[in-house]
Amino acid sequence: MAGTTSDAGKSVLTAGLCRWLARRGVRVAPFKAQNMSNNSVVTIEGGEIGRAQAMQAAAAGLRPSVRFNPVLLKPGSDRSSQVVLHGQVIGEVDALSYRERRRELAEAVQTSLAELRAEFEVVICEGAGSPTEINLRESDLANMGLAVPAAMPVIVVADIDRGGVFAHLYGTLALLDAADQALISGFVINKFRGDVGLLEPGLRTLAELTGRPVHGVLPFSPGLWLDAEDSLSTATDGVLGSPAPPLGESWLRVVVPRLSRMSNTTDLDALATEPGVAVRFATEASRLADADLIVIPGSKSTVADLEWLRRTGMAEAIGRHVAAGRPVLGICGGFQMLGRRIDDRVESRRGVVDGLGLLDLDVTFDATKTLATPAGRALGEVVHGYEIHHGRVDRRAAGLPPLVEVGSGPNSGDGAVSWPVAGTHWHGLFENDAFRRAFLHRAAAQAGRSGFVVAPDTEFASAREAQLDLLADLVEEHLDTDALLRLIEQGAPPGLPLLAPGATPRFD
Repeated sequence: MAGTTSDAGKSVLTAGLCRWLARRGVRVAPFKAQNMSNNSVVTIEGGEIGRAQAMQAAAAGLRPSVRFNPVLLKPGSDRSSQVVLHGQVIGEVDALSYRERRRELAEAVQTSLAELRAEFEVVICEGAGSPTEINLRESDLANMGLAVPAAMPVIVVADIDRGGVFAHLYGTLALLDAADQALISGFVINKFRGDVGLLEPGLRTLAELTGRPVHGVLPFSPGLWLDAEDSLSTATDGVLGSPAPPLGESWLRVVVPRLSRMSNTTDLDALATEPGVAVRFATEASRLADADLIVIPGSKSTVADLEWLRRTGMAEAIGRHVAAGRPVLGICGGFQMLGRRIDDRVESRRGVVDGLGLLDLDVTFDATKTLATPAGRALGEVVHGYEIHHGRVDRRAAGLPPLVEVGSGPNSGDGAVSWPVAGTHWHGLFENDAFRRAFLHRAAAQAGRSGFVVAPDTEFASAREAQLDLLADLVEEHLDTDALLRLIEQGAPPGLPLLAPGATPRFD
């Protein structure tokens, strides 16, 4: 599954295909050779993969595994990324040093793919970005560089919401070289609004010009939003999802600073499924003024994003929010920012910097990353979560309790609470229904929202399953599934025409 652009719909369509096939009784697995994302999850092996691949695994009825995403690049700046290989950090690369590691990464990709193909009947592979990044074709691992050696049929998906959909599809094909074009077997148009009959002349012309069919047009579905992995997927100064009306008299307004290296934004998804909870991302301090609850999310560049909070005036706005007695929650990097001091000689290599000073604790970054799937109790409720971080609390003021209790003893537990401020390193806490309700009760009380009523029956796991089933329904109703099955069984049709100009290969 390739896309004309990032966020064209590759991830959700891959998940839809996995759920559709799983419902037919097919043993299917997802695969993304190389992912660039700061939105990750801990796997059954204790490794780390992109969150979208975990979502696709759930669609296939599987637990997340490092085999589904053998190479994960986590951008820490505009010039460098942390490299996660088979779930574990192996170093950092920039554009030049990446080429030096390509052979090692390619071998890992091929090993994982071979294992999956031997174990499952079907493997649905998702590309990365666009296959027509011809400046990067020589080092490509995830698009045609994966498809050509494996002789995989490729479908190209485009987001019509962005405009120029026919040019995107035609141009994507035409700029590929002959070997790559021979595997492009058809197209899918995503997020169409209106009468599909209006598209018919364009669909016919595209098929005539390219010799390849459009396998279907997926409609825009406002109720569909799943595990974004790309920054383009995350609302900018916009509301997350489609919040249902409140059960009581008041909304609860949750505002999330949109950090430049924000990670694991899916921590907010469960909040956004609650009736009357409006979760909004913000890029300027004025947006925090009327917030009931501020959630500072995770970050791949904690110190740099802390500086961004100060530069934009958000740090000062957060301080005023706390002074007024309204709640703030920090998650992972956001939690680390709440302390008095951060000693970072690993991620930013800046050494000691001042935190926001809202929790009496200090954080030190370790070279070894913590990857775990712990369990405990928070606000009196049993909770499960996952941890992905370098920072650790090395000093916590006496009497400052953890948010999550794990075991017993003075240093047990995670996070810290000094209401109206709380923080945790755990991701996924809000996916625990009972904890989420307890937290919303407390947050609404702290914010003075007596008219807000917490829904007693929202089940996040059920809501997520319903989303995956909706994806499969869209595949069944709007795509030519017979044609898709033929591609799965027979591969790319022979003799597909070559479009000019066709890039001249510049690689072996």
